[in-house]
Amino acid sequence: MRRLYFLAAISWVALIGAGVAQAQQAESITVTGDVVHLLQTGDNSAALGLDKPLLETPRAVTLVSDTTIARYGITGVNDLTAITPSAYTASYYGVQGAVSLRGTLAENYFQGFKRAENRGTYTTPLSDAAGIEILRGPPSPIYGAGKVGGLVNFLPKTVGASDTLSGEATITYGSYSKRRATLQFNAPVALGDASGGVHAYGEVDDSFSFYRGIHPSHQLLELTGTLAQASWAFSADYMYYHSNGDVQTPGWNRLTQALIDNGTYITGRNTSLQASNGKYLTFNDLGGNPYFFDPNFQPLACAGCQDGAHKLAAGVGTTILSPRTVYIAKGVDFSNTITHTAFLEAADDLGDGQALRLQLFGDVLQNDRFVSYGFPGSYRTQIGEVRARYDLKRDFGPFKTETVAGLSWRYVHAIGRESFNSGVIALDRRDISVGAMPNDVLDSPFNAHPPGTFGMGWENNVLSNTADAGAFLTSDITYDDSLDLTLGGRYDDYNVRSVDVGVLAFEPGSGRGDAGRFTYSASLSYKTPFGLVPYITNAKSAAIELGQASQVLTSLLAGRDWLSNSYLDEAGVKFSALDDHLLGSFDWYVQNRTQLSQGAQGINNVMGTVARGAELELRYVVSANLSLTFAGGLQHTTVKGPDRSFAYVPARTYGISPQNGFGGAYVVFDFSTLPGRGGNYEDTLLPHAVISPHLTWTSDKLSWGLWGGSFGGTYVGKTEQTVPNPIIFPSYTVLDASAFAQWDVWEADLNVNNLADTRTFTPGADTYANLSALPGIGRTWTVTLKRLF
Repeated sequence: MRRLYFLAAISWVALIGAGVAQAQQAESITVTGDVVHLLQTGDNSAALGLDKPLLETPRAVTLVSDTTIARYGITGVNDLTAITPSAYTASYYGVQGAVSLRGTLAENYFQGFKRAENRGTYTTPLSDAAGIEILRGPPSPIYGAGKVGGLVNFLPKTVGASDTLSGEATITYGSYSKRRATLQFNAPVALGDASGGVHAYGEVDDSFSFYRGIHPSHQLLELTGTLAQASWAFSADYMYYHSNGDVQTPGWNRLTQALIDNGTYITGRNTSLQASNGKYLTFNDLGGNPYFFDPNFQPLACAGCQDGAHKLAAGVGTTILSPRTVYIAKGVDFSNTITHTAFLEAADDLGDGQALRLQLFGDVLQNDRFVSYGFPGSYRTQIGEVRARYDLKRDFGPFKTETVAGLSWRYVHAIGRESFNSGVIALDRRDISVGAMPNDVLDSPFNAHPPGTFGMGWENNVLSNTADAGAFLTSDITYDDSLDLTLGGRYDDYNVRSVDVGVLAFEPGSGRGDAGRFTYSASLSYKTPFGLVPYITNAKSAAIELGQASQVLTSLLAGRDWLSNSYLDEAGVKFSALDDHLLGSFDWYVQNRTQLSQGAQGINNVMGTVARGAELELRYVVSANLSLTFAGGLQHTTVKGPDRSFAYVPARTYGISPQNGFGGAYVVFDFSTLPGRGGNYEDTLLPHAVISPHLTWTSDKLSWGLWGGSFGGTYVGKTEQTVPNPIIFPSYTVLDASAFAQWDVWEADLNVNNLADTRTFTPGADTYANLSALPGIGRTWTVTLKRLF
């Protein structure tokens, strides 16, 4: 709580400073320079796809420049809490694939096009971004169908004809053997009468992790090019990403309040089951083959058990667990990912406020993974999209209009293979203080199975093809440069075909869906003479419920649950003061949307949620030396009951002691049957409050160069499990600091995260949310040396 007061004090001091400055210099303020690139005063198309200043955009949008990313030490999407409100993310198995906005997972975009799903599949790279656009709410009708929760749009760096031949090389070293090297190159290009530029970026990261046994490494290549001649302009972007070692981990198992409060972990191993091959448990070791419904098969999971089927028998006791020790089987768990992402655009400026654009987009995902508690996955996704748009700007006396109309077609081919239906997952079975043992590692379809062995196969093996033909229209009408009405609409015609050839699918073998859906957004705002811009927004959106490979499950098609609506009501005010040195926004929202969860017998369940919250964002450039940002959000998310989801629950839910229960697993096939969960209930895995103030200092130019630094932190409110008698994860504050020095063609950067080495926990997500929690990363540091050429 003291740290919360401390963070609040930073914010209040800065705001008081703003007031003093305004009182003393109200008529003499001049722009002093935004060296951290915090302020966005020009036109931007992040939210609406229209050219509007951020101050006049009637939506909750945060823009993050590459300089801000560097100064704030942002390395992954989870770090975006430092700069944008409502961006807290529950642990998706320790992999920063997608950020959660306003209580639900956001979607990742590239140049305004939706990418393949990434729910903890691989760490989303931010290294070569020219900027990140974070929209809290539905996408623009121009961008395609999507849910109202929000999106994160990646903008790659580009080079124009006016740029000079240049480059940059960096090398980074840090705690826990953080090792990364990057090289980038920029060059102007001239081809006859056409001119432009090319940008190339390469990155190699061969780092270890704060968590023992995890070695996430990746390679990244990005190429961009621009070319313009007369009224025509062409641009192309390509990004290749390969990661090896982004292994998913639930973090800590065998949760008790004592474990969270002081690290006391209950030890012990079950010995009633042994791996006959000395490596891992097969179905033979469990008595039979579940794929033929063998009555002798004994799953590790049970529902309504009154006594533990697999008790702890050896080494029972307690020990103090290090936050660095997590659920992992080194050499067994793996995750390999390759992605290819491409974007092409041809644009023709027709003059007289008219323009045509033709855009092509492609995204390819390949991922194979295995988590040794018994979850294998293999995903293949191919996405192609074409978009044609016509832009028109017109003035009619006091009225100014900007309209975008167009057509789009998107095709997704997806294959999602997973196994979790046979009841062999038992998260608490392993004593992670000892490490993985053969009798707590499960079989997987990636293993070779000798004759006579009942091997695990792909229990769900879904192949789906999805086509979406869309038409969109968005128009912005301004009266007297003050009253502004923005209307957008989109119609999508969906065609979906899916088959599931899994060996234990518990869903129909095939399914099809054909539907059309109209969605819209409407906003009204008024620009006052004194810098306030109040606005209201109402929107309805729709999106297909997708699995981890962007596949559509046959059970959803059979139940007509594959296409879901979502709704947003938002009211807010944006403001500018001190000659645009202080920019900010405050908004209040109510959003209704859905999320996919696992249902009974592996059949997935579409669950409704409603989130209510308020957000405040401030960016204040006090002078050329000092700047402040503040991002704060308060929210409550309610799950609409009855929640029919399947879930793993702690042994204590059935009155079973740790010693009798930790050797197996306990499930509920209908979450609403738990006490107090028959109707609506609060999603307590999300904190009520997240607050992030930061200060940045940059020196004047000195004879040798310049220097600077930043300091701030993030306060996260308490969270707790969603089962009765929950374990509570206390609130915390994490402080961060960075410093840099620039001289000649050199720059050195130091970043220290979790400066006070604060102990934190993030509850798990998805089906195992009530069984696991990921301990937060302790104090880490990195040093980067950069050379320009």
